[in-house]
Amino acid sequence: MNRFPFWVRKTIRISKEYEETRQILEKYKIDTVCVHARCPNIYECFGKKYASFMILGSVCTRSCRFCSVNHNVDTFPVDPEEPERIAQATVELGLKYVVITSPTRDDLADGGAKHFADCIRAVRRKNPEIKIEPLIPDFKGNIKNLMIVLEAEPDIVSHNLETVPSLYGFVRPEANYNTSLDILRHAKKCGFLIKSGIMVGLGETFDEVVAVMNDLRGIGCDFFVIGQYLKSAPENLDVKEFIRPEVFEKYKQIGERMGFRMVFSGVFCRSSYMAELAIIR
Repeated sequence: MNRFPFWVRKTIRISKEYEETRQILEKYKIDTVCVHARCPNIYECFGKKYASFMILGSVCTRSCRFCSVNHNVDTFPVDPEEPERIAQATVELGLKYVVITSPTRDDLADGGAKHFADCIRAVRRKNPEIKIEPLIPDFKGNIKNLMIVLEAEPDIVSHNLETVPSLYGFVRPEANYNTSLDILRHAKKCGFLIKSGIMVGLGETFDEVVAVMNDLRGIGCDFFVIGQYLKSAPENLDVKEFIRPEVFEKYKQIGERMGFRMVFSGVFCRSSYMAELAIIR
């Protein structure tokens, strides 16, 4: 499916603020998921002096078939100076809310958990009023590694289920739906606000999406994100279906009735897109 319907088109504007954001990120040698995941919202977000930081390099040890981040067993070494650069960039960008994510680093004994914690603490020291949302990998279900991140006291703990259980073997062959759910469940039991999201348009059914929403509410998930999957690299999966705006609205209404604090549902909704709205609720 190659032709985009009219509702899956986004205007691109390269503003002065976009260039300023790009220059600040370049100055501090910061990777962003905005760039590496080829997010369609990058021009809008950079134009608002907002970016989602990607720590621990730009190479992932897994090979999810929807993602345009580079995949390889040869990864970047952990950069001990990165937390301070991240912290300084939040100040220079004037951020009041920041999402910090990473590629999955199965090559590291702690999955990168300590580095997440170091970044959270560094940002907090430099920018005490900022709200911090780590968008974490599954740490292979290792709760000790999760606790390293939680002990740094983020404001919201985010981890994406990405798709419905029936598509995991096809879309996320090295991940496990229940493992991801358990990571979120444990963070909630520890008293944190939790957030998760999925993509649609990969071949899932409406009822499967609602079932995922039920699973998340069953563990107390606070915030839910659902957006259209868009193919961002030639080797990625093809789009099976472009979901109409009225279907996204229906998901939003269902989620709100279920009791989510906030449901971000729309074609261009992504985990970090307008993420700062969640903490206001």
